[in-house]
Amino acid sequence: MRTQRGRVAGRPTLSEVAARAGVGRGTASRVVNNSSQVSPMLRAAVWEAVRELGYVPNRAARTLVTQRTDSVALVISESGDRAFGEPFFADIARGVSAGLAETPLQLWLSWIQSPGGREKMEHQLTDQHVDGVMLISLHDADPLPGLLVERGLPVVLGGRPARMLDPAAQPAYFVDVDNVGGARQAVEYLAATGHQAIATIAGPQDMGVGVNRLEGYRAALAAYGHPVREDLIAYGDFSAESGIAAMRRLLLVRGDLDAVFAASDLMALGAMQVLHEAGRRIPEDVAVVGYENSSLALHSHPPLTSVHQPVITMGREMARLLAAQIRGDEIPSPAVFLATHLVRRGSA
Repeated sequence: MRTQRGRVAGRPTLSEVAARAGVGRGTASRVVNNSSQVSPMLRAAVWEAVRELGYVPNRAARTLVTQRTDSVALVISESGDRAFGEPFFADIARGVSAGLAETPLQLWLSWIQSPGGREKMEHQLTDQHVDGVMLISLHDADPLPGLLVERGLPVVLGGRPARMLDPAAQPAYFVDVDNVGGARQAVEYLAATGHQAIATIAGPQDMGVGVNRLEGYRAALAAYGHPVREDLIAYGDFSAESGIAAMRRLLLVRGDLDAVFAASDLMALGAMQVLHEAGRRIPEDVAVVGYENSSLALHSHPPLTSVHQPVITMGREMARLLAAQIRGDEIPSPAVFLATHLVRRGSA
């Protein structure tokens, strides 16, 4: 049933939202369209009225007026198995969703796991489909960030490709954690507690996170006067399987190692599995430290000492930066860095 004005009967209007909130229709419109030119108190009143009345904007009409889709994409450059199976990606998605909760923006979630899927995604990521894009798990060879910038789409990166670590690199909007400092704190803790042959399972060196955590490992050893031995360095891709393979290589080459810093919790858990199989006691024979402080760290045997990185906050900050770009807000800095800290448990 429709009223004489053509709207569905019983469907609340923006004018009714404004009346309920005690503001003018223009103010209500600015809030619903995510304008920054409204005080926090009035913004809260309007969103409360929206929730109470069950107001749903006419998206098609608003798209014609604003030339926006009110949709943004979170693109994960990993397979679906990893995107849904690893706590990091789930927590990023939770943080992004929380960051978008009080905006009109809807979230697309996608992952790229094949050349065909990449080509399809590149066709979809235009201003006719989304207002902006968030990208995580990027490798240096990935052309997607540059392609999106060429199309004029707002882009936020979760972490940085290794090529962006160069101070001369073109600036981009990104959210990252203190990977160097976190890794350094972990390895300095191992050195300070008497370990001499400290190995590492580093991440991919075509990713900023992999480069930075290896840099922190090297810096910590230098600070304690330990030589950096290449035979104590193995590489993985942040997965448990790669941690297993790397730990086996390390034990073959350096059976005398007495500590391992792994650049992800999953690699650390893979390393612990191999150490258990080899009859090495943790932490009595070999101490193990991971990176992320994921929920998995609590359920290993013994519980995993790990560097905490605020992944949900990272996702929330990515959403905030992207929404600010879409609104055209002034953004003081394109970069957000988040602090890390070591959480000590039984493995070290």
